[in-house]
Amino acid sequence: MRLILLGCPGAGKGTQATFITEKYHIPQISTGDILRSAIREGSELGKEVKAIVEGGHLVPDEMVIALVQQRIKQPDAAHGFLLDGFPRTVHQAEALQTLTPIDYVIDIDVPEEEIIRRLSGRRIHPASGRIYHVLYNPPKEADRDDITGELLIQRPDDSEETVRKRLQVYQTQTSPLRNYYQHFKTTDGVKMPYYLKIDGTGSVQDIKKTIFSILDKEAVI
Repeated sequence: MRLILLGCPGAGKGTQATFITEKYHIPQISTGDILRSAIREGSELGKEVKAIVEGGHLVPDEMVIALVQQRIKQPDAAHGFLLDGFPRTVHQAEALQTLTPIDYVIDIDVPEEEIIRRLSGRRIHPASGRIYHVLYNPPKEADRDDITGELLIQRPDDSEETVRKRLQVYQTQTSPLRNYYQHFKTTDGVKMPYYLKIDGTGSVQDIKKTIFSILDKEAVI
C-alpha cells in the first residue's frame, strides 16, 4: 500500500503512523528524514541540500521531489510506504502522481481549538524528556516532575501564540491539498487515491480501528 498521512501538528499522526507501518510492514517516509539522510550521505544532491538548509532557506520543491523519488525506489519501499509531511502543496502532489500511484490519503482531522489545547498544555521535564499535559496527563504536583520534583517547562513551540501561527501556516498550505485529493480527477492509466477523512478527536484506539477497517480491505485485494 502507498499511503499519504495528512494532519496538522498535534493531530496524532505520529502515533497512527507507527500503528500502520508496524501492521503492514511498510516504511514511514518523512521529508525531514529524507533531507537529513541526503546530507549525511554527502551526495551531490545532499551537498546542495546542506548548503540551502545551512543558509536558512527552504529546500525548493523540485529538489524535495527528486529526493522523494529516490527514496521510494529503495528496496524497503517496494511493497508500499507511508508518506508523512509530503506532499505539502498541490504542486508536490501533482508531481508525486507522475512518480507513483497513491492508494489512500488519510486525513486526521482535529478542530483548531482542540489542537491548541493539546499542544499548549504540554509540559516537559528537560533533563529526562518526560512529557506531561496540564489537562490530559497532569503531574502529581503542578509544574513539577513526578520523579525529581524539578520544574517543568513549556517549549517555545508549544506556546499558544506559536501554535496558532503553526496552524495558520498548515491550513494555508493544506486546504488546497485536501481539496485536490477530495476532487481528484483521474486520467488514463493513473489510479485515483481514496481520500479518507478521520475524526481525530476520538480515542487513539478508535482512530486506529477506523483506519485499519479501511486498509485491511486493501491488504487482502
